[in-house]
Amino acid sequence: FLSFSFRSVQISEAEGKGQILPPTIQKIIKGYNKYLRPFFDNGPVSVGMSLDIASIDTISEINMDYTATIFLRQRWTDERLCFDGNKSLSLDGRLVEMLWVPDTFIVDSKKSFLHDITVENRLIRIYPNGTVLYAIRITTTVACSMDLTKYPMDKQTCTLQLESWGYNINDVMFYWTRGNDSVRGLDTLRLAQYTVEDHFTSVSEAIYETGRYPKLVFHFELKRNILYFILETYVPSILLVVLSWVSFWISQSSVPARICIGVTTVLTMTTLMMGARTSLPNANCFIKAIDVYLGICFSFIFGALLEYAVAHFCTLHRPSSKELPKIFVLAFGFKVLTELQEARTFKKVRLELMSNPMSSESVAVNLLTSKVMKRLFCIFDCFHVKNPYHIDNYARFSFPLSFIIINVFYWVYYLYF
Repeated sequence: FLSFSFRSVQISEAEGKGQILPPTIQKIIKGYNKYLRPFFDNGPVSVGMSLDIASIDTISEINMDYTATIFLRQRWTDERLCFDGNKSLSLDGRLVEMLWVPDTFIVDSKKSFLHDITVENRLIRIYPNGTVLYAIRITTTVACSMDLTKYPMDKQTCTLQLESWGYNINDVMFYWTRGNDSVRGLDTLRLAQYTVEDHFTSVSEAIYETGRYPKLVFHFELKRNILYFILETYVPSILLVVLSWVSFWISQSSVPARICIGVTTVLTMTTLMMGARTSLPNANCFIKAIDVYLGICFSFIFGALLEYAVAHFCTLHRPSSKELPKIFVLAFGFKVLTELQEARTFKKVRLELMSNPMSSESVAVNLLTSKVMKRLFCIFDCFHVKNPYHIDNYARFSFPLSFIIINVFYWVYYLYF
């Protein structure tokens, strides 16, 4: 019934072109109904696919997508197109409108277009056994979900998914013509920031409310080249941290010089941090590896500025030579007082034990109180800065050592875990 209803429409379309088509094509097209798929009453039609990746133009972390130009080739057998002969027929791409073709679409495509310069980039080739080769050139922008936690030492796995729009698995079956070798071009592809490490193909089904549809998936893994980021971000940030340590070798009395180095390095590091985020999503829920490193560098630079603030504060509040004897007397007096207190405590404990051997709990409390007071005095004495000029000496050793240790942990974690 469908064949009869569309026959008149198809004949009217072919009559206009029948005057210019060769006899072989006229014989094939005569009575052909492009609105009915091959093997309409005899099971699904198998469609084989292969890809050539011409280029991957853009990989955007902000939009989470990539733009690629591909050559998509589809093969299927249509028993209605068989003809006598031993050579294939290459037809004009505009004749594809007269034949049935699969309704293949790219699942995650945001924007796609078929090239039409100088004519539509289509190829139709028919073989004597009815096999049809249909090739098109497409540029498409495809969504790719990216995990930027280890950026710029990250690896991203993107996919290119091909499905049938209207024909379910009872009508059409998809398969890769040569398995993993069905996709070519990636081995010779050169990208600006990435290297294609691995790629493979898979066959699955897409399940929707309207049914189960054939699906082909091409997976490829991209590894980011870190050399650019080392030269652009990591090396400048390390040099800024080292520059902030120069203030440790400047006299504490040179206030303008040390403040100038501290403030300049802090502002420069802030600018570097802002520039590193220009090519990344503005709103995200994860902290990237480059954010962690820049935060570490900023902390060391800001710490160097705070170190001078502490050292200068201690220098201003350092007692003069006239006040030193008084402080020594007070410290010596406190020490003598503590020792006398301990002696009295032990004497009291001994007398209490002699008079009342059962009062061991009171003895333990007195001894514990004496020890706690002594420990507190030792702790306060450790925090007391006897010579503020030694703070710079400690910083010259502790800052570089801490920075080296943190760098070792950082690179080992993000490169190997």
